[in-house]
Amino acid sequence: MNIGIIGVGGVGGYFGGKICKQTSIKDATICFAARGKHLDEIRKNGLRVSTATEGEWVCKPTVATDRIEELPILDICLICVKSYDLRNAVSQLSRKASESALLVPLLNGIDVYERIREELRTARVLPACVYMSSQIETYGKVTQKGGACKILLGTDPHVPGPVPNRLFDLFSASNIKYEWFEDVSPEIWKKYVFISPFGLVTAGFDKTIGQVMESNTLSNYVLSVMEEIVQLSKKMGVALPETIISDSFQKGNDFPYETKTSFQFDFEAMDRLDERDLFGGTILRLGKRLGIDTPVTRELWDMLNLRKPLPDESFIP
Repeated sequence: MNIGIIGVGGVGGYFGGKICKQTSIKDATICFAARGKHLDEIRKNGLRVSTATEGEWVCKPTVATDRIEELPILDICLICVKSYDLRNAVSQLSRKASESALLVPLLNGIDVYERIREELRTARVLPACVYMSSQIETYGKVTQKGGACKILLGTDPHVPGPVPNRLFDLFSASNIKYEWFEDVSPEIWKKYVFISPFGLVTAGFDKTIGQVMESNTLSNYVLSVMEEIVQLSKKMGVALPETIISDSFQKGNDFPYETKTSFQFDFEAMDRLDERDLFGGTILRLGKRLGIDTPVTRELWDMLNLRKPLPDESFIP
């Protein structure tokens, strides 16, 4: 069995590290796709994984490369890249995924499946999301600090197939928690209702989650974007709990006052790409397509682009 981990950052490093350390997975080729000094360190000394409750270990994949075209034909693949790298990664994967391959995208976003299917016609793509806090601590080291670290995944909406027991066997052998849904889309939307508004507002106004929660003005921005997303979900036929907005907003109180969102960190790095298209652009495009006004998201989108112009005008919704 050939197993690929595409993107060995906080998410890919944690799950890839758990798969890689299991000696019970016989005859498996474990492939990491990473880049730069992080890849150099993995090649030289292996990937060090530090966790909140599971200890620390070092693992060495069978293959570590920055060239997806060098990978063998994959049977199982976790896609853990940032959204701005997704198209290029999937385009290369299209030549490395067998017809029966199982692909699990662990990105934030409500349209990740559609983005993948624009580039990939083969294999089964199992929509998924995960709740966890993990990051690259230093080159060659990934640190997981919190979160349930549980993969929620479901059936491919357009390519029917049997329950993916070989994937479940891999997860079980690797001590990876997961939950299977016939339709996982409500779970993906539930997460998006939380992360997108808080990400846009914290980055747009340069405020921590605690500062947003104590400000009526900023809180109203968050609640308004949440409402816009919920209206989109209703139009898309995605059933969300009636209390989804209040429940999602209250999660902001669960974080330390000084917490910044991951999107905010990326946005602050002026020389780095960020995921504003995933968090804001998607809402604007869906709103336009479905005939739903999204004025608050548009205001935040314009604010972000004023502070940090987009590198490519083609990204503008």
